[in-house]
Order: sequence, then structure tokens, then C-alpha cells
Amino acid sequence: MSASELYSKYTKVWIPDPEDVWRSAEVTKDYKEDDAILHLKLEDEMPLEYPINSKAEQLPFLRNPDILVGENDLTALSYLHEPAVLHNLKVRFLESNAIYTYCGIVLVAINPYEQLPIYGEDVIQAYSGQNMGDMDPHIFAVAEEAYKQMARDEKNQSIIVSGESGAGKTVSAKYAMRYFATVGGSANEANVEEKVLASSPIMEAIGNAKTTRNDNSSRFGKYIQIGFDRQYYIIGANMRTYLLEKSRVVFQAEDERNYHIFYQLCASANRPDFKELNLSSAEDYFYTTQGGDTLIDGVNDAEDFERTWNAFTLLGVKDAHQMNIYRVIASILHLGNVGIVSERDADTCGIAKKDEHLNYFCDLLGVEHDQMQHWLCHRKLVTTSETYIKTMSKQHAINARNALAKHIYAQLFNWIVDHINKALHTTSKQHSFIGVLDIYGFETFEINSFEQFCINYANEKLQQQFNLHVFKLEQEEYMKEQIPWTLIDFYDNQPCIDLIEAKLGILDLLDEECKMPKGTDQSWAQKLYDRHSSSVHFQKPRMSNIAFVVIHFADKVEYQCDGFLEKNRDTVHEEQINILKASKYQLVADLFQDEKEPATSNVKVKTSKINIRPLKPAMKAPNKEHKKTVGHQFRNSLHLLMETLNATTPHYVRCIKPNDEKSAFLFDPKRAVQQLRACGVLETIRISAAGYPSRWTYHEFFNRYRVLMTKKNIMLNDKKETCKRLLEIVIKDPDKFQFGRTKIFFRAGQVAYLEKLRADKFRAACMMIQKTVRGWLQRTKYRRMRKAAITIQKHVRGYQARRLVDFLRKTRAVIVFQKQYRMLAVRREYLQIRNAAITIQAYTRGRFVRQVYHELLRQHKATIIQKCVRGWMARKKFCKVRNVVIYLQCCYRRMKARRELKTLKIEARSVEHYKKLTSGMENKVVQLQRKVDDQNKEHKVLTEQLMAVTSAQATEINKLSKELDRWREQQGDENRANSLQEEIEKLHKELEKSQTERKILVDAHTREKAELQQRVLDLEKENTLLKDEKEELNQSIKNESKDLAERFTQKTAKENELAKKELDEERSRYQNLLKEYSRLEQRYDNLREEITLIKHTPGHRRNPSNQSSLGSDSNYPSISTSEVGDTEDAVQLVEEAGLENAAMDMTIFLKLQKRVRELEQERKSLRTEIEQKEAAETKKVVNEYNSIPDNEQTADLAYDSLKRQELESENKKLKNELNELRKTIAEKAIGENPTNDVENAYTVLLNQLRVANEELEVRKEEVLMLRTQIVDAARQKEVTGSMDKVTEKYEWKRSNENTEKDDVIEAYNGICETNRLLEAQLQAQIRQHEEEVERMRTQIEVLKEDMEKQQHVLTQTLQMSPEARIEYNVQQEITRLTNENLDLKELVEKQEKNEKKLKKQLKIHMKKVQELEARNSVQKEPRPELTRQVTVQRKEKEFQGMLEYHKEDESLLIRNLITDLKPQAVSATVPGLPAYILFMCLRHADYTNDDQKVHSLLTSTINGIKKVLKKHNDDFEITSFWLSNSCRLLHCLKQYSGDEDFMKQNNTRQNEHSLKNFDLTEYRQVLSDLSIQIYQQMIKVAEGLLQTLIVSAMLENESIQGLSSVKPMGYRKRSSSRVDGDSSYTLEAMLRQLNLLNNTMCEHGLDPEIIQQVFRQLFYIINAVTLNNLLLRKDVCSWSTGMQLRYNISQLEEWLRGKNLHQSGAVKTMEPLIQAAQLLQVKKKTSDDAAAICSMCIALNPQQIVKILNLYTPVNEFEERVTVAFIRNIQSCLQDRNEPPQLLLDFKHMFPVIFPFNPSALNLDTIHMPANLNLTFLNRV
Repeated sequence: MSASELYSKYTKVWIPDPEDVWRSAEVTKDYKEDDAILHLKLEDEMPLEYPINSKAEQLPFLRNPDILVGENDLTALSYLHEPAVLHNLKVRFLESNAIYTYCGIVLVAINPYEQLPIYGEDVIQAYSGQNMGDMDPHIFAVAEEAYKQMARDEKNQSIIVSGESGAGKTVSAKYAMRYFATVGGSANEANVEEKVLASSPIMEAIGNAKTTRNDNSSRFGKYIQIGFDRQYYIIGANMRTYLLEKSRVVFQAEDERNYHIFYQLCASANRPDFKELNLSSAEDYFYTTQGGDTLIDGVNDAEDFERTWNAFTLLGVKDAHQMNIYRVIASILHLGNVGIVSERDADTCGIAKKDEHLNYFCDLLGVEHDQMQHWLCHRKLVTTSETYIKTMSKQHAINARNALAKHIYAQLFNWIVDHINKALHTTSKQHSFIGVLDIYGFETFEINSFEQFCINYANEKLQQQFNLHVFKLEQEEYMKEQIPWTLIDFYDNQPCIDLIEAKLGILDLLDEECKMPKGTDQSWAQKLYDRHSSSVHFQKPRMSNIAFVVIHFADKVEYQCDGFLEKNRDTVHEEQINILKASKYQLVADLFQDEKEPATSNVKVKTSKINIRPLKPAMKAPNKEHKKTVGHQFRNSLHLLMETLNATTPHYVRCIKPNDEKSAFLFDPKRAVQQLRACGVLETIRISAAGYPSRWTYHEFFNRYRVLMTKKNIMLNDKKETCKRLLEIVIKDPDKFQFGRTKIFFRAGQVAYLEKLRADKFRAACMMIQKTVRGWLQRTKYRRMRKAAITIQKHVRGYQARRLVDFLRKTRAVIVFQKQYRMLAVRREYLQIRNAAITIQAYTRGRFVRQVYHELLRQHKATIIQKCVRGWMARKKFCKVRNVVIYLQCCYRRMKARRELKTLKIEARSVEHYKKLTSGMENKVVQLQRKVDDQNKEHKVLTEQLMAVTSAQATEINKLSKELDRWREQQGDENRANSLQEEIEKLHKELEKSQTERKILVDAHTREKAELQQRVLDLEKENTLLKDEKEELNQSIKNESKDLAERFTQKTAKENELAKKELDEERSRYQNLLKEYSRLEQRYDNLREEITLIKHTPGHRRNPSNQSSLGSDSNYPSISTSEVGDTEDAVQLVEEAGLENAAMDMTIFLKLQKRVRELEQERKSLRTEIEQKEAAETKKVVNEYNSIPDNEQTADLAYDSLKRQELESENKKLKNELNELRKTIAEKAIGENPTNDVENAYTVLLNQLRVANEELEVRKEEVLMLRTQIVDAARQKEVTGSMDKVTEKYEWKRSNENTEKDDVIEAYNGICETNRLLEAQLQAQIRQHEEEVERMRTQIEVLKEDMEKQQHVLTQTLQMSPEARIEYNVQQEITRLTNENLDLKELVEKQEKNEKKLKKQLKIHMKKVQELEARNSVQKEPRPELTRQVTVQRKEKEFQGMLEYHKEDESLLIRNLITDLKPQAVSATVPGLPAYILFMCLRHADYTNDDQKVHSLLTSTINGIKKVLKKHNDDFEITSFWLSNSCRLLHCLKQYSGDEDFMKQNNTRQNEHSLKNFDLTEYRQVLSDLSIQIYQQMIKVAEGLLQTLIVSAMLENESIQGLSSVKPMGYRKRSSSRVDGDSSYTLEAMLRQLNLLNNTMCEHGLDPEIIQQVFRQLFYIINAVTLNNLLLRKDVCSWSTGMQLRYNISQLEEWLRGKNLHQSGAVKTMEPLIQAAQLLQVKKKTSDDAAAICSMCIALNPQQIVKILNLYTPVNEFEERVTVAFIRNIQSCLQDRNEPPQLLLDFKHMFPVIFPFNPSALNLDTIHMPANLNLTFLNRV
């Protein structure tokens, strides 16, 4: 293209500017070839005439289109030149706050002077595993690229970080090492990565200092090699240092500081262990105060020293060694304060003997004081014949002192570096390494000396290596794409390097001059002038003879020769060194040994790829004449560094310092462009621009520029040919582009030209659209106006006609109105006169009549007034009397009311108490009413019994009368008859007396009953009153708390949400612990397998960030002696169970043992409580018995003792019978009876037991009654003497002739005893009623006390604020419910204990019988066929839903049903069939009461499932299958556990199948934990399946065709760029994968709730990965991406609805991504837009919102960028949000899973086993 085409109107260009370096302008007039002036317009609308020559080279630089500004890679710019690079960096730095930018293979890092949240663990994980072009530029991307190339190519890597002081080199190197330490953490417990990171604080303390440009400037260069093994774990590291700035130890410029370690020691001088250092404040020492202020803002030297101390400790440096190091450093400070004074003449000097600093110096280093004092002021001269001791002048002595201080510090620095390398050294074989070079950049100051010369020399070498590497990469790229290679001319700085290091070069001449006895800086400068004056890169300054100029690649630098020789020699007096060698401290002596060499020379690099020779060969006894100079050492170390770098693959990081004020995000173009020129970035641009810098794949080019194509040129099947046709038409010059194998290469500016054509095309299309739309709008407007005009005319004409008609009608109406009005006026006048006459007559007549009427009226009113007055007086008197009476009544009532009110106020202060009291009183009333009814029933029964006894007595009396008559007839003895008659009469009297007593008792009972009823009525009345008062109080409280109800509800809802959140967090924490446990278990298994391997196959394996931390916070049960208590028993159990089952068995063992200890403690506490209660009851019974007559006590005691003896005897008999029956069964079994005989024996046994029990009950009752009568008879004999005679006379053992008389007496005694029993029963009832009444009174008193307490509490709560009152009431209610729950829990536990005790006894008896049967069957044959084990309860013979197997078949069962089972084998059967089969086997083990079999089966099942999952840890189908079966087995254990909570949905048959003997609650917990682990593994597998699809499907794939457009990407291309037609990364592919996962889980019968949780987790992962990539990729933050995202999310939502998963909460997890898509599409201009964004993006935190706005990039020129002012407005609006500053989402976060109980509707007896499972050894029972 010609210049006139390029420099047309509206074209933007760059012109030089003295302030901003480059300034943008716009061409206002088309340029022609012969024009001498280019008409421009600046950005501030100022016109400018830019003078130019006719040559095109003189024209200003063209500006890139706005669409290309802000690119991640500078090589993506179409115009590659200095102003474009500078502007792109400035836009990214200031507007997007992006500090990293690619420039081909170089990462440009600008120091923000602000801590940015882009270096966290989440960012490391986001960049881990990603290709370099996939994410935004970052130091982590460079580190990941180096790590990946090391693993892929098996070649060593280097990261070269350079830049001037303050540019951020040290921080960049530190973050790179942190990345390697995170992703390549050590595989053992050495934690080498922590030691590598710990070396940074130490090196910063001893090698960094404050300068005018940087508060933490590195004053040395270092190269750190991080070694990796074959598995690419960090195994060690090594450090080499270069050119420490020793002069800073003794001199600091203005506003600078010495090395940090000096100030750290002074700040920590108050430490107790530092007293011997004799240090004080830093202001007191000469070596720390030359720069002025000793403090740095925001830096705490004491805290930094603690970090340094801890770093030394972590590296293994003992405290004693550290103290020796600090002694040496402190001695340097004291040496600087040694006072050297002149003596008699100027050539002599001395030191005061009492100089305390010299004493401190000698004490700290352990040297001779006098010798050091002498040799600090003298020196030794050695000649061939003699040795002279010469005094030194003050200045020479000070110089010697400073040289000694520098030498001590340098030796200590090297010693520390050596020990750091020893700590980081490893004995393992190093497979490869990654080196990180942190070295000074090009420096130029007003005064440049020897240090700047060495630094710039090193940068010349590095720049040469950089240029060669860039050139090599360009050549490889061209050859790869089969582009014709043409030699690119680039700057070669080899002549400059030869000037410095070649023979007789600057360094060589410097070394030669140093060897001269009288060599000076001036003579050396003159030699340079003579030797190199003809060199192109060497110049002599015009105004100086002691300086020289070197033309470096970056700039001209003038060096002052003063001090070059002294610094190059680096001489220290040998006498001083000898004194230090004789130190009594070993560390000091070791520092200055002759064989000690610099740290830079004693480190050998040993790798598998390269052998690097040592920097300096060993020499014998070097002396100062043969000592190598500093320049020579530096040159050798630099050659060694270059050899190392040339043997590795380099990666470049160029750090830029944006300003000299150290201000955050302030960009100084002058300083930036100076550094860009110096660091080689512009050279990279120049090399790229010399060839084909812009490169597009055919697919991307087609998508971007297809708008320029015509229909006939498009070939959809061959996009390469389509692109060729387009370029041949658009770009006429074939040299401007080249077609490669996969890419199109363009010359500089061609992409901008294509963008211009594209924009013109779009502009023309827009103009056409605008023209058409505007024409249509105008035509529509015209039609609408014409139609409106016609309508208006029509209405106006109609309106005029209607007005004319109205006028004519009104004129005629007016005439009619006039006629009628005149007639009306005359008539009105006549009627007025007539009415006036009539009125006068009427008023006159009425006046006379009214006079008469008024007179009569006055008389009548007078009568009424008299009547009323008299009545009023009488009423007034009555009212006065009544009011007095009422007043008295009111006063009395008021007094009573006040008292009642006071009482009611006290009682009405607690609503909750009234609620409790009311409910309690109602319950008590109901209980009392029930007790009264029971007593009535008992009274009725007693009355009936009394009537029956009375009738029986009457019958007996009649019988006795008849016998008496018969007796009289037989004996005929009247006297005897009379005596008998008298006795009968006595009996009648006693009977009447007993009846009278009974009546008395009945009356007393009736009276007591009436009193109780009356009390009940009183309580009911009181309850009614309390209810009324409660309702009143409730009403009042409702009225008071009406306003607070909503707030309380909201607060409760928030608390519920918080509680739910805490529960989820706790569940998540528990499941994470399970995950950690399973991970550690897996790691243990892997390590055990690796130990057995002999060879390690190389491969690239990424290590998670947390793998190096072996500590786990998991609380999963483990074998611990502290928990078990008895370690020997635990070990024995483990040995018996075997290693495979130990993990599972020991967990149950520990839980059971812990539970046993708890139950034992509970049993002891309950025993003590029972004993206390028994003692109290005993006392109570004793008191009651004391109140009862003695005869009743003896009767009761006798009754109890007889009952106890009877029960004991019956118990013994039953035991004997049971033993006999067992013996008979055993004898029959030994006699080889068939199975039917055994069953008959069981039947006989049951019948005999049942008959024995019935007989036992009958005999108990008979014996008790007989024994009671005997005891009563004996007692009667003792009480009555007359009765003794009667019983002696009529004793039962007498002859038969006295039988009838004895019967009568016995009957009489029975009647008396019956009466006494009735009386005792009545008295017992009376006592019971009295106790009940007393108990109720006690309860009433307790209730009253509670009511008073509640009233007191209510009084306090009423004084509180409403919120505090509500909170207090809620706490009280929680406390009450908690106490009730505890009471109920204790009651339930007691019942459970009783139930378990009974079950245990039953199990013991059943087990003994079964063992006997099993023993008999074993003796009968070696292995008989399995028979059903009969129990008493089983009578049915059909299938009971149980499967029987032998113990030795258990391993076969596990293998066929778990280990070798394929999901396809049971795909056509019931889902969860293996779980059902296992449970049916478990049921049989429970049925036979075989606890070992249950334990073994469950343990083998769990271990088998774990083994299968470990083997198929990446198979989603296997994982889903066993998750379904584990959940089903867990549901079966719950459903058939016998727990009522889990049996509510069971049918009758399922309830019959419940477990009978064992409580498997502990195993349910273990199965639940196993299910959680399987769930987590399944999520991990599904995540792996989706991970490769998410980014491409959600962000890169064009779901809406033609919506997105690809922008130029530069050198760093995205790895996911696909060829046309590749559909493996589309949204449809991801939906197919989701369908596959869903179908797999549904096919395996996984619970729908779990499936919903799975997809909720997967959609969260999709959301997190997509959003993280969006936040780290500038190329996808555009309006079209937002539209694409919303479409993709809608497709995912539609898929969820189609699968009935929309209620799973998956959509809610994608809310951040939805809002991010909306944020990309909304308007972003005004403050209203900012407010709308803040209210819309509630799921995004402020940092994410600002990041997206900063990254927002227009894809087309018609879009607008987000202004910085708008972003600041957003930030101010978001200040109120208190959210954690986390940029990226944790995509590894896992929601806690919940397994809801889902019972099965299938009966176990309906399940059938398919034959392909090979389970024929299972028998159906």
C-alpha cells in the first residue's frame, strides 16, 4: 500500500512528545506524495502541522486500531513499534490494572507498588495444567510452561528475571519458586519446598537493602536451581550468587540504608540472648547512619528478624550457629565505630586503648585485642631481603578498616550461602532442574563505577543469549510452517562483549594494571584510550581523562575510572586476616581459611543433561600476588552461568519500574520506555516486525474476516483455499503475506489494514441499514402525518357546520324565550300583588290568635316548672344520700381491688409459666378425675365383695344353725346347746360390730371421696381462672409484640439459615475429613506398592498443592493406644482378624469398647441412685409400718417371706426340669435320631414348659392362700387366750369326732380373717388417698414456687428491650425443651437397657440350644447339607427372605458378588440386587444369632467394595453402581432394623423380616462413611470427564453461529483452537456427557435425591471453572461472550428441566456465572448503570465485578470500552459490601452430601437370583 492510502483522513498516528514520549494525533487531510506538511489534530482538538520529507520513512508511526489496543501479547499488534508497545502497556496497566503482558516469549511485568490478590493458592490451581496461551499473562503461566516443558521434553529449564532496581525482580522470582513448591511438592516428609521458600527471607536480610529506587533492592545476583526427581517432585535446590555489593557495608548514599540484617539486629537488641552483642539503636553506628533515616515506612525490622530466625531454624541452623553469625555481624557494626585518630604527624595514627567498640569487636570475634589494635594502624612490607612494619595515615587506616569490614561480610555471606546449599542438598539422584535467575538489569547513573560496569557486562551477555534464542525460535516457527526463510538482520552485541572480555580488552587491561606495583586508575584509563580508541563501542569523553564511554546495546554509559583498581583488587591486609584466622571461635576461623573459596566457585552443577566445570580450579596456597581479581572471578562465574543457561530452555521475565516515586499504578512513559529499550523488549519487537509478526490459523482467519468474502469465493469444505482467494483479492502485494502449513503469516500493518477493510465493510453495512431504516421511518412518519391532516380537516369542517346549525337554532330559541319571558313578567307582577294582600290578611288574623295561645301557654309552663322544681329538690336530696353510700362502697371496693390488682400483677408477669401451669393443672385434673373414677370402681368392687361375704356369712350361719339343731337332736344336751347359742350370738354381735366398722370405713371413704371431688372442683375453678388470666395475658402480650413479630420472624429465619449453614459446614467438614482419610489411605497403598517396585518409569505427574503437607486433621477412627486403653488386647484382636479386616474391625471394636465404658459408668451411677432411692423407700416403709398395728406388720412380713420362699422353690424346680429336658434332648440327639425326632423333642419341651408354667401359677395362688390362713390362725392363737383354748380343744390333729366342731371354728376364724383383710385393704386405700392428696399439695406448692419464679423472670424481661426479651424467652424455651428431652432420653435409655437385658438372656438360652444342635450335626457327618436352624418362633415353611451359606464360602460370595461382578451382569434385574442378596445373607446370620458371621460378612463386604473402587478409580459406571448398592444396603439396614422411625412405610411382611438379635447402628455409620467416600470418588471421576469440555463448550464454542469474532492472539495461541468441523468440545458434547452420567446413575437405581446432589455439584464445577477462566482471560470478556454464555446456560437449564432435575439447586449454583454474563451485556456508562450493576450482581464479590470490568474488551470497533471513571464509581458503590476478597471460586469445593432414607417396596421373599451370578452355594431359607 502506498503512503497516500495509509495516511488518509481520520487515520491516527503517533508523533514524538517531550513529556509523554509519544502522543496520539489524527490526520485531518489526506496526504499526498509531495506534501511537506502533514495536517494533524491532537486529542485536545488542537491543530498541528507536522513537517515531513518526501521519503516515507520520515512519516510518523501509524496507530493500531482501538480494537487491538490492550492485547495480552504485544506481538498481536498489527503495527509493531515503540509507541504501540508503550501505549499498549500503559492501557493495560492503568485501565485494566494488568501488570503482566506477553511480548512473544518474554513476560513483561510492571511493578504495581501495591499488593494484588492474584498470587493465592486458588490462582496457582487455576494456572496449574493450563497452556501458556489459555490464560491471561502471569508469572505462574511462565512457571507452568517451564514445569510442563521439563516434564514433556525432559530438558532442564531456566527462568531469567531481569530489570533495574525496584522493578520487582525478587518478588517475581519468589512467586515463581512458590509456584514450583506448590505444584511440585516433595513426595516425602522432608518438605524441601518449604526450605526453598525459607531461603528467601535469609537472602533478603543479608543481601537486600533500601535504595533510592527500591525499599528492598537485591544488591547481588543469584541463580537458584530447583532439582526434581523422575516423578517431578522437588528433591533439593542449589544457589549461586554473583557480585555482592560489598561497598554498601561501609558506605550508603543519601536516603539509602545498609543491608537489612544490621537494622534487624539493632531492632532486636533487647532480646535476652543478645546482651553479649552489646548492641543499641541503629542510629548509634556509623555503618548504618550514613544514608540518613534508619527506618522504612511500613517495615518492622524486629518482626523481619523473627522471620529470619525462623528461616534459619527451618533450614537446620542451630541456635548456637545463629548466635555466631549474629556475633560476626554485630562485630562489623562495632568495627565501624572504632575511632582512629591522627598522632604526631599525618603519616601516623592510633586507636585509644579504652575504645569500647574495639573491645566489643575483639570479644565478639575472639581475637587478640592488642594485635588487632596494632595492625589496624600498621602494615607489613615484605621485600626480598627484609620485612618492614610501616605506619599508616588516618585515611589509609580507615580505608583498611573498611576493607576488613567488607571482607568479613563477604566471607560471612558466602558461608551462609554454602550452608543454605547444604541444607537444600539431597542425596537422591536429580533427574532435571529448573533454574531461576534473579539478576540486576542494565544500570546507568550520573556516576557509574566498577559495579555498574560489571552489571552492564552481565546484561550484554544475557542480551546476546536472548537475541540468539529469539532468532532461533523465529527460525523454528518458519521452518515448522514451511515458510521460505530469509535472514533477519538483528543487533549483534558480540563486538561490545569482545571489547570487555577479549584479550587486551577492558577487563584484561584492568587485571594487568592491578598487577603493576604502581598502577593507578589514570594510567589504566590512558591504556584504554591507546588500545580501544578505534573501537566502535568505545569512546573517550571530551572533558575528562579519567573516564571512558562504552556504547552498550541499551544506551551509552560513561564510567568514572576512580576506584576501579581498588575495587578490582579487593585487597585486605594479610596481618589482619591472620589475626582472624587465630580466633577462638571456629566459625570465625573457618571464614578466613586459605582453602576457602567464594561461594560462586565451589558449587558444581550435576545434572543428567549437562556437566558444568567448576568456576575456579583448586590452587595450592594462594597468596595475594596470585590472587584472582574481582573482575576475573566475575567473568568466570558469568561464563559458567551462560553455559548453564545455554544448556537449558530459557524463559524470560522483564520487570519494569513504572515510576521513581514508588506510587501505586502511576505510569511514567519516560522511565518505562528507557527500560523497554534496555531490557530487550523492543529488540524482540524489532525482530518480529522484520519478518511476519502477525499469524492467524485458517479457521480463526475465516471466522474473523468472512464478512469480506463473497459467496462465490467461499468454500466451506476447504477454508484454506477460501482464505487464499480472499487475500489474493484484498492484498495485491504477495510479499505482504505467506501461507504456512496451519497458519497465515502477515507483514507488519497488514492485520490493521484487514481490520480497516472489515470496519469499512461493517461501516458500509451499517450505513445501508441506517439509510434503509431512516427512509422507512420517514415514510412511516409522512403517512402518519398525512392521515392525521385529513382527519383534522374532516373534524374541523364538521365542527364549523355544527356551529352554524347551533347558531340558527339558538336564534329561534331566543325569540321564543323573549315571548315567554314578557308573559311571565306580567303574570309575576299580578301574582305578587295578590299574594301581598292575602299575606297581610293572614298575618293580622294570626296575630290575634297567637296572643290568646301565648297566654294559655304561659300558664301551662308555670305549672310544669313548679312540678319539676319540687321533683328536682327531692331527687337532689336522694342523690346526695346515695352518692355518700356509693362513695363509701367505692372506697372499700377500691381497697380490695388494689389488693387483688397487686396480686394479679405479680401473677401475670410470666405467660410461659401460665402456659405450663395451665397445661400441668389440666393434666393433674384429668389424672385426679381418673383416680376418682378408679376409686369408685374399686369401691364398687369392694362393696360387691362385701355383699358376697355377707351373704356367705348368712349362708354359713344358716348352715351352722342347722348343724346346731342336728347336734342338739343327736346329743340332747341343752346346756351345750345354750353355750353354742351363746357363741353364735357372740358371733352375730361380732359380725354386727364388723359391719358397723365397715360402715364407718365406708362413710370415711365416702367423705374422703367427697373431699377429693370438692378439691377437684376447686382445682377446676382455679384452672378456669388461670385460663382466663392466661388468655388476658396472651392478648396483652400479642398486642405488645405485634410490631416485633416480623422482626422476630426474620431473626428466627436468619438464625435457622445460619444453623443450616453451620450444619452444612459441619457435614462438609466431616466429609472432607473422610475424603482426606481415603486420600491418605490411598496414598499409603500407593507407597506400599511403590516400595515393591524396582524400576520407576519416568512420566509427568502433577502433584496437588497440599500433597506436601502430610498432617491431617481427620478425626476418622484409628488404632490408638490412648483410645483403646489396653494395647495388648487391641493387637491381639488385629492379629486374629487379619490385616485386611483390621481397619474395619478395629473401628467397631473401639466404638464398642468406648460404649461399654460409658455404659459401665452409667450403670454405676444408676446403682448409686437406686441404692439411695431404696434407702429412702425403706425409711418410708418403716415409718408406715410403725404407724400400722403390729399384727398388720407381722401379717405383711409373713406374707412377703412366704411369697419369696415359694418363688425361690418354684425357680429351683423349673431349673431342674429345664436341665432334665436338655439332658433328654442331648441323649436323643446322640442316639442319632432323625430330624423329626429333634423337632418332636422341641415340641415336647415347649409343651412341658407351658404346662409347668400353668401349674406353677395355680400352685402359687393355692399355696399363698393356705399359708396366709395358717399364719393368721397362728397369730390368732397368740393374740387371744380364749382362742388358744378353742384351738387346743379343736385342734386339726385330734380324733374324727371333733371334726365338725373344728370346722365351725375354722369357718369362724376365716370370716374374722376376711373382715380383717377387708379392713386392711380399706386402710391401704385410705393411706393411698392421703398420699395422693399430699403429693398433689406438694405439686401445687412446687407449681406456686415455679409461678413466683416465672413472675420474677417476667418482671425482669418486661424491663428488657423487646429484642432482648424475645431472645431471653427463646433461650428459656430452649432450656426447657432441652431438659424435657434429656428426661425423655433417660427414660428411653432405661427402657432400652431393660429390653436389651431381656433380649440378651433370650439369646443366651437360644444360642446354647443351637450350639448343642450344631455340635450334634457336626458329630454326625463331616459336612452335611445345610438344614434350616429351627427356632421356636418359626412355623412357616415358605421362603423367609434369607440366604444361608457356609463360613468357608464367604470369600467366594464376596468374589462373585462384589470383586468380579460387572454392572452389565445385573442390568436386567432389580436395581441394587447385590445389596439385597448381601442383606438376605446377613439376615440369616442374624437369625442364627451368629455375631462372628455378621461381623465377618459386613467387614468383608466393605473391604471388597473398597478394593473394587480402588481398582476402578476412574470408572464412573463402577463407582455409580457401587454407590447405588452401598446406599441400598444402608437403607436395608435401617428399614429392617426394628426401629419404629424406619418402619413406618413397611408392610406386615417387611416387618416380619426385621433383624431380631443384633443392633447394627455402628455398621450403619461405617456404611454411611463408605457411601460418602464413593460419592466423592464419583464426583472426582465425573469432574475429570467434564474438565476438558467445560471451557471450550461454555466459552469458546460458537453455539450461536456468527455471534463471536476471533481477535488476533499474537505469539501465544490458545491450545484449544480447533480445526473446522471438530465437535468434540461443543456444548452438545457436554450435554451428551451429562446425559450419559444421568442415564448411568438412573440405570443403577441410584436414589433421585442423590442424583440431584450429584448434578448440583457438577453444575457448581461447571460454574466455577467457567467463571475462573472468564476472570483470567481477557480475550473472552466481551459482549458476544456474554450472549453466548446466556444461551449456553439456558440450554443447561432446559436440560435440567427435561431430566426433572430443576429442583436440585443446580441452577442456583450457576448464579455467579449468570450474573457475570449479564454484566458483560449491560450498559456500562452512567452512575445509574453502576447502581444497577451493584444491585444485579449480588452473587459476585466486588473484586470479581471490578476484574470483569477491567478485562472487558470490545471485539468490534462499534463497541465501547469501560472507562476508568466508571470502574471507580463501581468500586465506591461496592465499598459497603463486607465479603472475603477472593477472586477465584474454589472449583474443588464439595457440597456436603446427604443420604435420605429411601425404603424399598420390595419384599425380600420376592427377590430372585439370576444364574449368571454363580451363587449356587446359597440356599434359600
